[in-house]
Order: sequence, then C-alpha cells, then structure tokens
Amino acid sequence: MPEAQSVQVFGKKKTATACAFAKQGRGLIKVNGQPIENIEPECLRLKAFEPVLILGQDKFANLDIRIRVKGGGMTAQIYAIRSAIAKSIVAYYAKYVDESAKNELRATLLAYDRNLLVADPRRREPKKYGGRGARSRFQKSYR
Repeated sequence: MPEAQSVQVFGKKKTATACAFAKQGRGLIKVNGQPIENIEPECLRLKAFEPVLILGQDKFANLDIRIRVKGGGMTAQIYAIRSAIAKSIVAYYAKYVDESAKNELRATLLAYDRNLLVADPRRREPKKYGGRGARSRFQKSYR
C-alpha cells in the first residue's frame, strides 16, 4: 500500500492553536470533526473561509484538511483556523506538487493578508502592581 501524501501545519493567534492535517482526498475541510460550514459565530465564518475563497475551490478539490483547534477565544480560534488552512495548502503544494505553483499560491495569499502565512507576534501584556491593568494606575490623592 503506498504511503498517503500528507502534511501537518500549525496556525496560531494569541493563545489559540490550530493544527491542520492535509492529505489527498475529495475536498473536505473539517474543524474539530465538524464541517467548516458549521463554524459559529456566523459572522466570522467567512473569515475562516478566506483562504478557500481567495485561491478558489479547484485548488482544494483533491485535498482533505482536518483541523484541531484549542485555546484562546472565539475570534482567535477563527484566525488560527484560517492561518492553518492557508499554511497547509502552501505546504502541500511545496511537498507534493511543484515549486512554481507553491510560489503562486504564496504570493496570492501574501498580497491579500500577510497574517494568513506569518504569525502575529502580539501577546497580552502582563498586569503589574499599583493599578488595575498593564498600564493603568490607581488614582493619586495628596490629602
């Protein structure tokens, strides 16, 4: 039996991590076992679909992508998912198709949004003493 063609890629945003496993198939994209069409909230569903809409359905026609996502909030998870989808198709094309097709996909995705392929390094700043948050301080009184 020939070994299945597959790649594993991570997409991250803040503390949310999405692990995408792409292999040869018939165009299924599943997130935590559910089809990508069932992602809630509905207003962020298009954000998760972005890589598919930018590159076109035909690029995903013979590719199955399974995504596991953990950590973070709803929005961060959606952004991690879209990053994982974009990175997985680029990695798959680099490994099993040809370099020119991979460069074409990469250029298209980078032209649309750099955060699809490059992780956002911003993290939450830790709280310090003397105030309610990272930067705010309690009010001073001289009486």
